Amino acid sequence: MSTFLLLVASNIFMTFAWYGHLKFGHDWPLWRVILVSWGIAFFEYCLAVPANRLGYGVFSGFQLKILQEVVTLSVFVGFAVLVLKEKFAWNYIAAFVCLGGAAFFAFAFKAPAP
Repeated sequence: MSTFLLLVASNIFMTFAWYGHLKFGHDWPLWRVILVSWGIAFFEYCLAVPANRLGYGVFSGFQLKILQEVVTLSVFVGFAVLVLKEKFAWNYIAAFVCLGGAAFFAFAFKAPAP
């Protein structure tokens, strides 16, 4: 559970680092946007690295990566709808169903030992 919560928190920082400038700071020069994004990303790394370290062994490397991607996209949906004010269309829902299938197959069966 701590791995999941750390990944959620890290992805909140990552989403703002990568996409926050699309909503905020339009009048800033690109170099400033990059520096601010790096500063935000520092906190993302401070959470993502421990999440992966704690999770490895409980989950395989493949499972950690798939979990990371599902969390990333889930956090981004909230950001895109609430912050960027974008519409959540049917094709995005279909894409998430496919990702849900990928997560099912990654976690439903015992992974081979390394």
